[in-house]
Amino acid sequence: MIKRNNRVKSTNDIELKDRLVAINRVTKVTKGGRTFTFAAIVVVGNENGIIGYGLGKANEVTAAIAKGVESAKKNLIKVPVHKGTVPHEQAAKFGGSRVIIKPASQGTGVKAGGAMRAVLESVGITDVICKSKGSSNPHNLVKATIAALDEMRSPATVAQNRGVSMDKVFNG
Repeated sequence: MIKRNNRVKSTNDIELKDRLVAINRVTKVTKGGRTFTFAAIVVVGNENGIIGYGLGKANEVTAAIAKGVESAKKNLIKVPVHKGTVPHEQAAKFGGSRVIIKPASQGTGVKAGGAMRAVLESVGITDVICKSKGSSNPHNLVKATIAALDEMRSPATVAQNRGVSMDKVFNG
């Protein structure tokens, strides 16, 4: 399970944009024939450090996406974005998926695959280098990426934990 250190309490004043990561058609064979349902994994973010994901299941694609968006709005976290990139290197895993996220210099862009790219662009990261290893299942990749982002610590937090003032950090 993903631990949530940086939960966002209210979503009333946040403008969230949703992004569909993957849709899966599930077939159940019954006595009366085949029943099709859809599972959609959706990522929502404000492109300024807030991100969440959700899974919606329904008999229609649009209903599944709507349920996924509602679920995602209930699971928001705050991620430190430092000058358009991540503050430090971070690795995480979920199920069979492993992800490595590294900061990149300005102008690099988002070097990441499909499911990871959706998460990183929704959180507002513009320059980053990522690698996914193991399973490429979009569900596990999204969860592993959000787990890695949830473990990120901002420079101010690290300085505070070490008992150093921010003036010393930026001025030497």
